Amino acid sequence: MIHAARRTPLFESEFLSNTPAGRKTYQDSIQAAVRVLCEALPDQPYSGKAPAALAELFLDNMLPEVPASADRILSNLREVVTHSVIVTHPNTAAHLQCPPLIPALAAEVVISALNQSMDSFDQAPAATILEEKMVRWLCGKTALGEHASGIFTAGGTQSNYMALLLARDACVDRHFGWLVQKRGLPAEAGRLRILCSDVAHFTVEKSASELGLGTDAVVRVPTDGSFRMRVDSLRSALEEIRDQNLIAMAVVGTAGTTDFGSVDPLLEIGELARAFGAWFHVDAAYGSALLFSDRHRQQLRGVEMADSVSLDFHKLFWQPVSCAAFLLRDQTHFRYLKLHADYLNPETHEQLGIPNLVTRSLATSRRFDILKLWISFQALGRQKLAQMIDATIDLARHAAQFIRKTDRLELVHDPTLSCVVFRYLPSKPRGDANALNAQLRQRLFEQGMAVIGHTIVRARQCLKLTCLNPMTSQQQIEELLGVVVEQGMGLERAG
Repeated sequence: MIHAARRTPLFESEFLSNTPAGRKTYQDSIQAAVRVLCEALPDQPYSGKAPAALAELFLDNMLPEVPASADRILSNLREVVTHSVIVTHPNTAAHLQCPPLIPALAAEVVISALNQSMDSFDQAPAATILEEKMVRWLCGKTALGEHASGIFTAGGTQSNYMALLLARDACVDRHFGWLVQKRGLPAEAGRLRILCSDVAHFTVEKSASELGLGTDAVVRVPTDGSFRMRVDSLRSALEEIRDQNLIAMAVVGTAGTTDFGSVDPLLEIGELARAFGAWFHVDAAYGSALLFSDRHRQQLRGVEMADSVSLDFHKLFWQPVSCAAFLLRDQTHFRYLKLHADYLNPETHEQLGIPNLVTRSLATSRRFDILKLWISFQALGRQKLAQMIDATIDLARHAAQFIRKTDRLELVHDPTLSCVVFRYLPSKPRGDANALNAQLRQRLFEQGMAVIGHTIVRARQCLKLTCLNPMTSQQQIEELLGVVVEQGMGLERAG
């Protein structure tokens, strides 16, 4: 006979349990945290606190001997909120760091409370089925074909790594009959090359180094005046690789570069990749949202030719970090990742038709991130999602127009997606414009006036706006650019 375990009151208030006391404690804690968040949320993009000043705010004693009081805990939480970057502020426009949707925030509460681990079905039954359905739907939206599949990931970095890992193993298997998962890299691995544009994401090199190929395996292909990969240069690079008895392992096309939002000519790149026997990966971490815009979807023409695709939802889908996906045209390529553990995903489960997503993932434990995307889609609907995506692109174009007609500003490129690269022009032509632009961006941050981006474009220090907030108005973006000019002139006067 099995006896019910005696409940230990000492720990009852520490866990969300199916008791009146547990539920009440949970509700009170969530309400208190939300109250602090709403009350302490600053009216400016950042407080301006320097790293040393922030370090003094938080005690070094991470684990006190006895519990801190509720007031102390909430006070600490208030400090964190007060000195965070406020992603919902119209003057926060530095990175691909979006203001999250309220339905997604509500879903995060459920995700954390349920604490499902996405590696095996018996840890996350409903979550597993929901993720599989969402992945199949996304494969349909990208037109990858009936044999496609995928997995949710932590972000574009992980998705790009997965793509190049599978590309490497498939390439080595095809050319040398060698299974990297079992035998490690063969001596011939030094012949493998990865091609991408000269403005592609840094994770191409990062992945190459982590995959044992080295960053020298990456061939950067020149871009045109719009920062799109030049197809003629790609063809020349592929021919040179072939002539040198090297192997074009993969070609990476970018749909939405970090700095410019530029979208490579995917169709032409995909055709070349196939002609030369290379894996075609599309890094659409930024630009994948265009799939849902009637006005801009044509920019992704050719994505259907990809062997793999990276999508991020914590950018132009307004999801809290992290939320992303990796899609694969031929799901049999997941065999290069697949391993079985008797305690987790025994082979008998496959025979019984039990899905264990760990066989497709680099990670074992994963969050139930699909829930927040699904809830957000249900709450928004396709039409409103499309309107929000289009609104951010329109905002970037308006910012570009304003920059063009502002004497002290210089537009570096015409925006494709929602980011705008520009420069402040000093009044003295011989002044150090690079140093001034770097100083200007830092001043805006330290004064808490604005959080804008910075990058270097062909040896020129530039500023950048990343317009991810569809609530920001054209007037607000003009006011932000006015602050840039005003502070730039102030720095010049100060000498």
